[in-house]
Amino acid sequence: MSSPLRVEKTDPAPEPATAPSPKRRGGRRIVILSILGILVLFGAVWGFRTIVFYEHHATTDDAQLDGNINPVLPRVPGYVQEVLVSENQPVKPGDVLVRIDPADLQAKVDQEQASLLNAQAAVSVAEAAVASARSTATGAQAKVSSNQADVTAARSRAQQAAADVARYKQLLAKEEISQQQYDAAATAAEAARANADAARATTESSRATAQASSSQIEAARRQVAAAQAQVAQHQAALEAARLQLSYAVIKAPVAGFISKKNVEVGQFVQAGQPLMAIVQQGNNPNDVWVSANFKETQLAKMRPDQKAEIEVDAYPGVTFHGRVESLAAATGARFSLLPPDNATGNFTKVVQRVPVKIVFTDPPDPKRPLRVGMNVNVTVNLD
Repeated sequence: MSSPLRVEKTDPAPEPATAPSPKRRGGRRIVILSILGILVLFGAVWGFRTIVFYEHHATTDDAQLDGNINPVLPRVPGYVQEVLVSENQPVKPGDVLVRIDPADLQAKVDQEQASLLNAQAAVSVAEAAVASARSTATGAQAKVSSNQADVTAARSRAQQAAADVARYKQLLAKEEISQQQYDAAATAAEAARANADAARATTESSRATAQASSSQIEAARRQVAAAQAQVAQHQAALEAARLQLSYAVIKAPVAGFISKKNVEVGQFVQAGQPLMAIVQQGNNPNDVWVSANFKETQLAKMRPDQKAEIEVDAYPGVTFHGRVESLAAATGARFSLLPPDNATGNFTKVVQRVPVKIVFTDPPDPKRPLRVGMNVNVTVNLD
């Protein structure tokens, strides 16, 4: 059996490539060199503009929005009776946030009121004692004056009786009167002298009584002063108790939004225990600012009141305007929990960053609220 014949096909020989003409090679080279030249020129312009830009500007993306966050703390301990706000709720200054059970505080107010009334009654009693002592002293002084008049009269009678005795004695020597008459005159003189002594004694006793009355007046006045001091003390205690009672109603100190609420009805809270926080975000542009951490090498030309542009990551394509308000007096690392200690042998120099406060000059935009903690990019014009 014969094998079939195989017919092999042969490809036609390729035509020899025609070499490019020198004219075409020159045109391609010109295009490539032109493109490279344009790229080099563009890079040079871009580099020059970048150098000029950073010569007059400082930028950082290590920046966040900052703001006032006011803690809400109770001033008195007690059980929470009512919570009137919820998370993220807007509040105004004076809005009631939390009520604490006031029963114990009200009892303290009632107790101090009763003590104040008791002290006021003690003042009235002491004042009555002063009036009584004054009346007694007035009577004693009048009696002293009356007794003094009696002493004068008794002294006059005694002197008269003594003169009569002396005269009767001469008359007795001349036997012009009887012995009985002389003896009667002498007896009358002795009686007058005794009456004068008694009047003087009575006067001294009245003077002693008047002095004792004066001492009683001073003692009564001191009792009045002590009672009035007790009244003032209980009045102050009552005011303090009323003030403590007012602290049972916790109000919003500022306008803002409730955040980090950590209190429920029935919970026992201590004085100073954080219950919630209020983030200030009102119509005041100073409620929110930027804390930008610039490298220390960028601060040579930075000064307060320089203009700044702020781009918030949450609002791409929107530029906010502000100004530099202040530069921190120390680097951020100095306020960290563990400040770096460069006194060790393995020292590595690290560029430090300094916080810079930038405030907004644009009015607040309700459509683009700025939340504390948002990331931003900041560019400061150093001119």
